[in-house]
Amino acid sequence: MCQIKIILNKKTGGLLMLNSTTNTYTLKREILTFSNKISKHLSKPDKKFSAEMTYGMLASRSCLLTDVVDQLHEDSKKVNSVERLTRHLNNGISSTALKSYLTAIRKWAPQEPVIHIDDSDVVNPDGYKFEALGLVRDGSKSTASKTVYEKGYHVTEACVLTGNNHPVKHICLM
Repeated sequence: MCQIKIILNKKTGGLLMLNSTTNTYTLKREILTFSNKISKHLSKPDKKFSAEMTYGMLASRSCLLTDVVDQLHEDSKKVNSVERLTRHLNNGISSTALKSYLTAIRKWAPQEPVIHIDDSDVVNPDGYKFEALGLVRDGSKSTASKTVYEKGYHVTEACVLTGNNHPVKHICLM
């Protein structure tokens, strides 16, 4: 395990500061190693995009592009970086990227996998400008005698257990 140095700052009256750059770089290296495994057959721009999005979402704990860009610490303006990531997202997922991802995931799954499928919904009753927004059954408001429909999306999540009983998830928005 990485050691964290604790530095005593005498000028501010003994305030403790953490120097956790070792942990940060170790975590970043692990994320980039994973990203390289799932994108090894992609072009250089696609590899870079995959690495940036994977690291940015995990580091920011958010999927908002502005939060992702904040974690990338780029020299360019934030708006330019967000536009670059947006353009790349608009291209969609290439078949090569999908094939690389599924090949990496297959290596973790056992010969006879246990797969859990969860059909669910994401309800957004106030949304009106979202792409492909449809009507879904609201599971939290519906009962056996009454069915409530709201604007939202159908979501299917598949989770396979690895040989070590660790879950590997794949989410599909419908």
